[in-house]
Amino acid sequence: MPATTTNDDAAAPGEAVAPLLRGIAVLRQLTEADDGGTLSLSGLEKATGLARSTVDRVTATLARMDYVRLDGRDVTLAPRLMELGNAYLAALRLPALLSARADALADELDESVSLAVGDRDGIRFIHQATRRRAMSLSFRIGDLLPAERTAPGPLFATEWTQADWRRWHDRRAADPQDRTFPAVPPREHATPDSDFEHRTARAASDGWALDDQLIEPGLIAISAPVRDPRTGRTACVANVVSHTSRHTAEDLRTTLLPRLRTAVRSMEDDLRTAPPPEPGAPPAGLATWTGASKQELGREFIESLARGLTVLTAFGEGRSPLTLTEVAKATGLARATARRALITHEHAGLVTPTPDRGAFTLTPRVLSLGFPPLSRTSLPQIAQPHLTALADRVHESASLAVLSDSGEEIQYTARASTSRVMSAHITVGTRLPAHATSLGRVLLADLPTADPRSEIRSQGYALVDEELEPGLRSLAVPVRDRTGRAVAAVNVAMHAARRTAASCVTEILPALEDTAAHIEGDLRVAGRFRTVPLT
Repeated sequence: MPATTTNDDAAAPGEAVAPLLRGIAVLRQLTEADDGGTLSLSGLEKATGLARSTVDRVTATLARMDYVRLDGRDVTLAPRLMELGNAYLAALRLPALLSARADALADELDESVSLAVGDRDGIRFIHQATRRRAMSLSFRIGDLLPAERTAPGPLFATEWTQADWRRWHDRRAADPQDRTFPAVPPREHATPDSDFEHRTARAASDGWALDDQLIEPGLIAISAPVRDPRTGRTACVANVVSHTSRHTAEDLRTTLLPRLRTAVRSMEDDLRTAPPPEPGAPPAGLATWTGASKQELGREFIESLARGLTVLTAFGEGRSPLTLTEVAKATGLARATARRALITHEHAGLVTPTPDRGAFTLTPRVLSLGFPPLSRTSLPQIAQPHLTALADRVHESASLAVLSDSGEEIQYTARASTSRVMSAHITVGTRLPAHATSLGRVLLADLPTADPRSEIRSQGYALVDEELEPGLRSLAVPVRDRTGRAVAAVNVAMHAARRTAASCVTEILPALEDTAAHIEGDLRVAGRFRTVPLT
């Protein structure tokens, strides 16, 4: 891909910020990578068409922003990148208002339920309530699917303009096997354009649409539109997905469609009665931070890339649409800098002007910047690089654990060892009595049934001194989610001969608390619009 263009063929406008376009290209290639958001530096060089020196500077800048991690020659998407997609989802408001209804419908039907929005000639998922089965839905929040191979697609197409239809025809002709949609298997057998046009006409007449194994054999789905009460247009589409081993396509229509429509009516009531959004506080100090980073890192930090990406975080609940002046104020950037960033993002398809062209809104394409692979990230995956950094910092083993459902045991879910002759060796998956471990005690102290006068709760850490095993000393602190609940704990374990109990608190505790804070920061971002698995 040329360094100054996006996935679209249109040439970038003269005022576009070339380094920002290059950063977007890198993030998109990482998002589409087969290895879960990881590519080597040489792989990025080949995929983007950028010079290796440019790739190095772009990835160094993204790493400084905590958007990627650099591990030797590999670059991996990091959970903090999800703040860009979160900005879109917060501004959209639909996940916050409707996800509980979708989850309840999934529980009622015991089938996967998703919410989707239209993205030009495709659809993107903004919420997934999946069932755990041997054959389960593999689509992720943010995945882009071709409209004609889905149930929601015809419903969105009922509102397409002639220009939209021309774009769809052109894309079909240029990509007959759907190779530009990595979330779906390539099309094996071509279908005439008239098939989708007929399905769209049926959807307009029926008010619902069916996908009978259009994506792959066995996968079926039925959809109904959720309409915006202000405009009457489709705000999103609710989609129920099943397998032919459980339902036929006719079953979906006769059995599941009535209950889907009932849920949709409730969703539309929720949209009708929702109070106006309360504008949240925009990000603060971004321009100052990027300036300081440039001063510290010098040439390796591309300030225009960092500032351009921070423009996307200016949007959010109660902050969409935004004028140029509002974007500049929210980010602390000069109007000229914010203007060029918005021009660049418009070219990349990430923002679009309002009909009166007085302001801008984010588009679903913002989710193409890392959200799909990161939306499946678990807490152990979030914690692992931080545990590794902690173990390297204190030269002792570090672990993450959660409390069992019974509350009687802890289970180790992530671990980083250190290279010592004598160190604590506990494998992931090991279970130990909660009351006898520092990890367990700090979690037990946070339970609603715990004594609020507990010393562990008040001091914020637990120290176990040779109680579980002679010679083993362990210090743990809680890891809290967005609600403040301790969902896990992180500890450092060592031989008692290396540090006294007092020196553990003075020397290890600060690093341990710092690690927990980093994990919590990533967890807050990753868990804003989805439930992060704890194991």
